[in-house]
Amino acid sequence: MSTERLPPPEYLTDAQQTAADRLIAGPRGELTGPFGPLLRSPELLTRLQLVGEYLRFDSLVDDDLVELVILTVARAWDQQFEWGFHHPIALATGLPPDVVDSVGRGRRPQGRTAVGVVWDLVDELQRTGGVSDDVYDAAVAELGEEQVVEVVGTAGYYTTLAMIMNVARTPPPAGAPELPS
Repeated sequence: MSTERLPPPEYLTDAQQTAADRLIAGPRGELTGPFGPLLRSPELLTRLQLVGEYLRFDSLVDDDLVELVILTVARAWDQQFEWGFHHPIALATGLPPDVVDSVGRGRRPQGRTAVGVVWDLVDELQRTGGVSDDVYDAAVAELGEEQVVEVVGTAGYYTTLAMIMNVARTPPPAGAPELPS
């Protein structure tokens, strides 16, 4: 990987310090990954991380399915930090190793209905920019409209983070699992 473009600033402005303190006081407890580059825009960092805090820690979507969405986005964007950071979390939430492996290889995972439905929804949206009636109807039947919206919102949020980290060349966490090539 090339040199990191936007490492965390050595010295923080008052606005950056306020944004960092707010993030660290929340459930993440640390400033890592996309939040170093986002410190360049402390207001954007604060607003984005609050959306992410809801989606990751308080969403109506089951934790394992949230992690499935995150890993699917990481695979689509070849985002090593997201993959490396969320891989162990996904396993800890109960996402089976074979599902994680399939996602890492860009293949539809086998497994319970919700896993396939979420994969189909996020994968088709990422590949085509839309979702067919069949995929949408299956997602609504399995999850309901509110959770479908949250799944799509989660994909959008993590896509934003993936884009920021890809531009910033944010390195993966030390010793983290790598995306399969």
